[in-house]
Amino acid sequence: MLSQLGLTLIFLGSSIAGIPASVPEDVLVGIVGGNSAPQGKWPWQVSLRVYRYNWASWVHICGGSIIHPQWVLTAAHCIHESDADPSAFRIYLGQVYLYGGEKLLKVSRVIIHPDFVRSGLGSDVALLQLAQSVRSFPNVKPVKLSPASLEVTKKDVCWVTGWGSVSMHESLPPPYRLQQVQVKIVDNTLCEKLYRNATRLSNHGQRLILQDMLCAGSHGRDSCYGDSGGPLVCNVTGSWTLVGVVSWGYGCALKDIPGVYARVQFFLPW
Repeated sequence: MLSQLGLTLIFLGSSIAGIPASVPEDVLVGIVGGNSAPQGKWPWQVSLRVYRYNWASWVHICGGSIIHPQWVLTAAHCIHESDADPSAFRIYLGQVYLYGGEKLLKVSRVIIHPDFVRSGLGSDVALLQLAQSVRSFPNVKPVKLSPASLEVTKKDVCWVTGWGSVSMHESLPPPYRLQQVQVKIVDNTLCEKLYRNATRLSNHGQRLILQDMLCAGSHGRDSCYGDSGGPLVCNVTGSWTLVGVVSWGYGCALKDIPGVYARVQFFLPW
């Protein structure tokens, strides 16, 4: 569908975060309009990594959330292939600095949602089973999943976190500290209208913002390249609840163009 529209849509995990002193300066590495996150505030945030032989290092490609001591939820487009080799990935967790020399955890199993084709078409979620439990790790804690009955609105206090770009053309500078920004939920009907206005295409009656998607963000506050798969959490009845997974968008933090997330509650049965 989206490929036929000719849209310049940004699939937020496509850029790889740099590693200190070894990556070209033009490589984008989070969050637009945010600030540095305190250590331990978002204990479910992880960095998903792949090995790059030209850098001889495991480098960040996407974010993710610990939802169980041995399971990470991320975006399916970060994995790409349904038969992806688990040994091709590592998980970094418990630290706000992206490259702190801490131990990387191995992945033992990769499960992509069976309906996933590409992020703009929905079902953009994947599960990674860790080879070991994270119970003994400091500053690490699973996040609560959004219940099926939860209705989040623009009145809710919601935050998105990640190590991605700080603008469409500016990478997160060293020492690559986790960024956070408060964002407002945008109703799906309004989000659909905003995206249609931005693209000026009728889309032949097909929706751009599907039921399994959630919109959030505003001018100057958004997720960006390298944040894909990361958490959108809202403070619900006094506790942080995972409501979205960073999925796709039209640019980053543009006026009247919110970011689009996989709606977590939609995937609870899966």
